[in-house]
Amino acid sequence: MAEVDRLTRVNELLKREIATILEKRLLERGNAFVLLSVTEVNTSVDLRNATVYISIFGNDNAMKHKLMNEVEKSRIQIQKDIAKNLKFKHTPVLNFKLDTRLERGDMVLELLNKSEEETEN
Repeated sequence: MAEVDRLTRVNELLKREIATILEKRLLERGNAFVLLSVTEVNTSVDLRNATVYISIFGNDNAMKHKLMNEVEKSRIQIQKDIAKNLKFKHTPVLNFKLDTRLERGDMVLELLNKSEEETEN
């Protein structure tokens, strides 16, 4: 049980730190109008690897993939920033994934609303 609590704390720490780092990097590169959110971080039990889920709102797919490529290219520097700021014994190797769950949820809600309107008419 203590291991789960520890992983939860590590995941939240990483989530906040990565979000801060990414926000700073986006502002430096002139992408201030991009709404990017770190939605989840899943760290392995040995703390050697972490999967970081990122949602990017309001852009087309080409722009999302371009931003994800930029994030992936910055991975090593982000890991160095985490090592410097959080002082973990081992900084996890980050694996970034585009999180589309919120978009899919919005589409489902939109379809349900459309279906309700058609049923009422």
